Amino acid sequence: MAAPIVIHHPSPTGGRRVIIRGQIVGLAHTDADVVEFLRRAGLPDALDLLDQPDWVEWRGGRAHHYEAA
Repeated sequence: MAAPIVIHHPSPTGGRRVIIRGQIVGLAHTDADVVEFLRRAGLPDALDLLDQPDWVEWRGGRAHHYEAA
């Protein structure tokens, strides 16, 4: 089963596209941005989910890094 949350590689201008269950929810520049997107999607206390591969797939670059590629 694929993770329901995908955080894509950093963009050339910085930030990472965040997708939840196939829907683009925004461009995150920090973990706090990702947590806010997840909160809006109904996942409170989402900070704990960011390092759980069953929930989140980090694509390209290092996890938790949002600087321009």
